[in-house]
Amino acid sequence: MSKELTAIQTKILNFLIEQKVEKGFSPSLAEIADRFGYKNRATVHQHLLSIEKKGYIKKNPKRSRSIEVILEDKYFIPRPILGEVAAGNPLTIYPDSIDTIQLPTIVKMPLDSFLLRVKGDSLKDAYIFNGDVVIVKPGNEFLDGQIVVAILDDSAVVKRYYRKSGSIELHSENQDYQPIIVDLNDSNFRIVGLVVGVYRTMGKKNLNNQLS
Repeated sequence: MSKELTAIQTKILNFLIEQKVEKGFSPSLAEIADRFGYKNRATVHQHLLSIEKKGYIKKNPKRSRSIEVILEDKYFIPRPILGEVAAGNPLTIYPDSIDTIQLPTIVKMPLDSFLLRVKGDSLKDAYIFNGDVVIVKPGNEFLDGQIVVAILDDSAVVKRYYRKSGSIELHSENQDYQPIIVDLNDSNFRIVGLVVGVYRTMGKKNLNNQLS
């Protein structure tokens, strides 16, 4: 990078990265202004212009939400991917790492959390797509509507969680899929954790395209 960022520019850059990681697209000027308490979007525009001139981002003026983040190697650390989780029909979850991914250091990994790669499109309306990597935090208490990873007969699925009387329903975010209904006493069913983040890159080589 050619020049140092100011404190507020660093915070804005980190916010851009966080939004890219969590949502898969960059925030709007209004969202950045709201996050940092600016009433005038022109102030945000000036900060982004300065960050761009210093070589940290690129913007496409013809497209909305089109900020490309440019990061150096020191911003990345390798993380293992422990298996695949189905957004659709159940898939096998493996006990050992099947792959690694270079995650930006800005990505918050809760204690004991792990990574799984999504396969399928049943959560596409929740902006979780085939090939995405989800960050899963182990736990045993969940709220209705949260996205969880569950094991069904030694296979893993990622779905929205809803507890009903005597059963648990696992819902997709795609009208082509029906809910999975599981009896609370089913010994072949367990929930292994809560999805706390989504990362949409498949490796360092394609980063500029994937964070655009």
